[in-house]
Amino acid sequence: MPELTLDRISKHFKNKIAVDNVSLSLSEGVYGFLGANGAGKTTLLRMICGVLKPTAGEIRCNGIEIGKLDGDYRYLLGYLPQDFGYYPDFTARRYLEYLAACKAVPQSLAREKVQEMLSLTGLSGDQKNKIRTFSGGMLRRLGIAQALLNDPEILILDEPTSGLDPKERIRFRNIISSLSKGRIILLSTHIVSDVEFIADKILLMKQGRIIQQGTVAEVTESVKGKVWEYLAEPAAAIQMNDCFAVSNLKNEGDLVRLRLVSDKRPCEGAVLAKPGLEDVYLYHFEEVSEHVDNLERRTL
Repeated sequence: MPELTLDRISKHFKNKIAVDNVSLSLSEGVYGFLGANGAGKTTLLRMICGVLKPTAGEIRCNGIEIGKLDGDYRYLLGYLPQDFGYYPDFTARRYLEYLAACKAVPQSLAREKVQEMLSLTGLSGDQKNKIRTFSGGMLRRLGIAQALLNDPEILILDEPTSGLDPKERIRFRNIISSLSKGRIILLSTHIVSDVEFIADKILLMKQGRIIQQGTVAEVTESVKGKVWEYLAEPAAAIQMNDCFAVSNLKNEGDLVRLRLVSDKRPCEGAVLAKPGLEDVYLYHFEEVSEHVDNLERRTL
């Protein structure tokens, strides 16, 4: 089982700092990289894959810099980028057989491995169909299948459920959860539910930095005392929605129940609520201008 060490990794593109001095130690388990688009998640994963070289810092696998491991390191990797390449007129089986050859999977094992991956991802019944006929969910499952062909010990998934419907997202999460034993799985997303139920550790990334990390329980504990619920008149609900990070609005008769995140009590009558991972996301990534002074001492 490999161990990955990121030692003060940075990546600069001209005048932009995409990743800024990130240090991490990664071992067996599922790591959910959570952050808004443009936070630096994809750049960080591409450096871990060896696709990009860091501007500064070093990435080591079992104590050895990954550039020195070369092919030995690539053999440990399975990678599903946001947009993976495929040949639309290939069938699913032919595509996986072709990639098995590219990944130097022994010919004696390739056919068996292809069938195993088709079964795992629920594509056995579609293996003779051309890829251009596949839905978005089927394409993402095919992407997982190709990433697993060489039985990687490090699996890197970049926005794997983007554009999928809820049913396909759940199916995808279940596949990832079933693969977590004995692997390092890095899953980058901005969809909270994709990692809330399967990640062993959450890493919040903002403006190129890891701003917080821990289990779901540890991360959500950090916003304890900052999540509120309030029953408001409709006009006041609109005003509060403009001023605070609001995660939910629900009509209850003539009133509106709001759930929002704020360092201070947003107004008289607001009561504390149990925090969740979505509240953590809103607290760190939602851009709002809180006019608490105008609201906190009046009943809206």
